Amino acid sequence: MTERGWASLSPVRFLLRSRDVFADRVAVTHAGASVTYAEFADRVERLAGVLSERGVRAGDRVAAVAENVPGLLELHYAAAGSGAVIVPVNFRLGPTELGLIFADSEPALVLADEPYREVLPGTAEVLPASGGEYEQLLASASRRAIAAPEDEMTLLSINYTSGTTGKPKGVMYTHRGAYLHSLGVVGEARLGNEARYLWTLPMFHCHGWAFIWAVTAVGARHVCLPRPDPRAAWELIASEGVSHLCGAPTVLIGLLGHELAHQRPIEVFTGGAAPTPAMLERCEALGWNVTHLYGLTETYGPQVICEWRSEWDKLPASRRASIKARQGVATMVSELLRVVDEEMADVPRDGEALGEVVMRGNNVTVGYYRDDEATRAAFTDGWFHTGDLAVMHPDGYVELRDRAKDIIVSGGENISTIEIEATLTAHPAIEEAAVIGIADERWGERPCAFVTLRPGAEADAEALRDFVRERIAGFKVPDRVEFRTDFPRTATGKIQKFVLRDEAG
Repeated sequence: MTERGWASLSPVRFLLRSRDVFADRVAVTHAGASVTYAEFADRVERLAGVLSERGVRAGDRVAAVAENVPGLLELHYAAAGSGAVIVPVNFRLGPTELGLIFADSEPALVLADEPYREVLPGTAEVLPASGGEYEQLLASASRRAIAAPEDEMTLLSINYTSGTTGKPKGVMYTHRGAYLHSLGVVGEARLGNEARYLWTLPMFHCHGWAFIWAVTAVGARHVCLPRPDPRAAWELIASEGVSHLCGAPTVLIGLLGHELAHQRPIEVFTGGAAPTPAMLERCEALGWNVTHLYGLTETYGPQVICEWRSEWDKLPASRRASIKARQGVATMVSELLRVVDEEMADVPRDGEALGEVVMRGNNVTVGYYRDDEATRAAFTDGWFHTGDLAVMHPDGYVELRDRAKDIIVSGGENISTIEIEATLTAHPAIEEAAVIGIADERWGERPCAFVTLRPGAEADAEALRDFVRERIAGFKVPDRVEFRTDFPRTATGKIQKFVLRDEAG
């Protein structure tokens, strides 16, 4: 704080305010129990006391390997409010990946759920993240007041990329970036203090797309769900009056197809993979208002939103769904989005010219932890390179065509796997589709499609190829269509196409 009244920006301030303004309001529910914002803040300060007693100091890293439990929420504020750096880790990772992350971040302390403790590497002390042991830990701890750091550019967290194409990289977030990004979420998600947010998105993933901070900022309710189980989710939607949730398309598909599914107005946010128009139409039929988001770990999660315009409400359902499938425009706290060619010149806004999406702003990483070379490679003139190929429509809305590594080049023509996937899932029998390029002696590459069927549905590969041929150019029709019961996925629901490529040979 300065003589002029200036204060550093930090998401820690959200809890401090809600403790004061919403002290008696329910902050968190989990497994039938609930705590108010006053109790939530007390628990956070007790956890901060635990960290202090264990020797954690400002700048030290504190890792968490936990499901969507209150302890992980509390650690976010306890660590940040103590000047420590939180390292939220994907609990589905194996010993090798965990070893790389722990060797890079060197955590001073780890909080972990019981099932994951036995695979943790390193010598750091491990404490429980949930259950009776965790409650005893808090009960016996002395409170330590939390506070925002004086410097808002202080390192807040290190979020590790999936590492599917190399070793995981530690993406660094600052207090300022998280604060501003969270305010964008509050506005874009239409969050108010009556909101009840269901945790169907992993908290470890970009801090749950900043909803860890945003829900607290407005004094709304966190409804904890350890894993995105469709039955448990629908039960909580009914019992808690859930108003908001997030999830990758695969999570939404699981909810849509469950026997407990029923009409209910919910603000739904999806990303991580492009939702198909067919899926979006199903969501609309249930009364969900779906907003498509796009971003990367390096951009604090979603930095792009398919901002809806009221004039589109009058369009046919199929046209509305196709618009919602676009990635959209920069959020209100982000720098304007660009799609550029190899010379960093903006491509025409014609919906046809292909370029790479680049971003910059307060909610773009300040770099990779202990990796200056990777940091330099990711930026050009201050713009972060996403590796995603897209077109810019005349109205300024971006639509992804593919990851640079996923685009299929066949006979000199670029083929978008996303376009083929959207066409396949328009078929009434198809639940999900994933398309990859396979080597071809004549054309260089040709599309190969993998599909799953909706419950009780049947389909024939040749009939599906005919279905695609009737809707898009013939050279884009997959040479092969293979049926699967499920897809290999990342922890956030993205289909792992590199696994499919290995299987296809």
